[in-house]
Amino acid sequence: MAAPGAEEDAFGRYRSPLVSRYASPEMGFNFSERRKFGTWRRLWLYLAQAEKSLGLPITDEQIQEMEANLDNIDFKMAAEEEKRLRHDVMAHVHTFAHCCPKAAAIIHLGATSCYVGDNTDLIVLRDGFNLLLPKLATVISRLADFAEQYADLPTLGFTHYQPAQLTTVGKRCCLWIQDLCMDLQNLERARNDLRFRGVKGTTGTQASFLQLFEGDHDKVEELDRLVTVKAGFKRAYLVTGQTYSRKVDVEVLSVLASLGASIHKICTDIRLLANLKEIEEPFETDQIGSSAMPYKRNPMRSERCCSLARHLMTLVLNPLHTASVQWFERTLDDSANRRVCLAEAFLTADIILSTLQNISEGLVVYPKDCHEKIRILSQQAAAVVKQEGGDNDLIARIRADPYFSPIHGQLESLLESTSFTGRASQQVARFLKEEARPMLTPYQSKMGVKMELAL
Repeated sequence: MAAPGAEEDAFGRYRSPLVSRYASPEMGFNFSERRKFGTWRRLWLYLAQAEKSLGLPITDEQIQEMEANLDNIDFKMAAEEEKRLRHDVMAHVHTFAHCCPKAAAIIHLGATSCYVGDNTDLIVLRDGFNLLLPKLATVISRLADFAEQYADLPTLGFTHYQPAQLTTVGKRCCLWIQDLCMDLQNLERARNDLRFRGVKGTTGTQASFLQLFEGDHDKVEELDRLVTVKAGFKRAYLVTGQTYSRKVDVEVLSVLASLGASIHKICTDIRLLANLKEIEEPFETDQIGSSAMPYKRNPMRSERCCSLARHLMTLVLNPLHTASVQWFERTLDDSANRRVCLAEAFLTADIILSTLQNISEGLVVYPKDCHEKIRILSQQAAAVVKQEGGDNDLIARIRADPYFSPIHGQLESLLESTSFTGRASQQVARFLKEEARPMLTPYQSKMGVKMELAL
């Protein structure tokens, strides 16, 4: 097949399915070129405003010119400049200066490339967490409703994937919720721990800014503080090399990988329960489970979550390796890697949370499993007692029913008074009241509406 020509549309080139197929528009925009380079321009504006307020010869006219062109980005010109200069930041300095000729001399004044590069990354990471947290809270809320609804419904518990003692559907769901609550706390902590790189110069010494302010250390510190506040951060890292420590990326992707592990476990449980005919994910009227077997109801949503969660869990290896080989004040072998792994981690987390929300909003429970079997046999035994005056022969009926053959050998121990569902119902009520639901309070106004499945 011939390669597509220049006029070929977007379908003639590879597009990451993370964006083209799955991720939300909000998360896609957060990692877009427009967001990135628009943020660069805002950071140059913040720097100029702060430098002006501290006495550098920058005029109101220059500031106003920059403000008027924050989103007036000539991407074609920037690409041509980058091809010529082999430097993305200077390409955008020139492109911004082209539409801000009066401000050209003061754009990027005293800064190094990492002023816009690293600070933008930190802004985008922070905002990525702000997009994920309400989604995670929504999933927890939906599962909490499900757990409450089925808090008392008995179901066979499994250890080692072998039949064990009874639990309840709601109690099992609380195991999922508890993991997700830990993830909610971890994502909040990682977001709140993020600081701004700030205004630190080429090797982190702030030497260029000290020169601009003629040796005035107080003004350099105030410049750092002003720009940090303008960017919406409460704190900046006190020391950096040319970059912020790449261990920050490790912390960020670690909590996302941990979220991936939680969702993988939840969706694996759902897939196993679907095979047992106890619980199924939603299945739409026109949905096709198999092209060859029309009777199939494949758990494709849960399978998608597991597939993408596996990808998310592996991404943390990238920043681990990057952090370990950052020589002295920095090396550039982190750049291409970080362009891929940071964006993919948030996009993937966004996708699996949206999909899990869709699953949790449409879970179907089939109570006529083991519970139904026991109900039928119990009624038969009750009829013997009530109508025939005989003894209760429920245990004998269970022993004779091949459905219960996996637990026939454990039947005596299972019949002990504490061997049924124990305090499962009470545990569900207390956990939801004291732990799960209170954690959702900050997100009530941001929780999403019912989630329709993407492609």
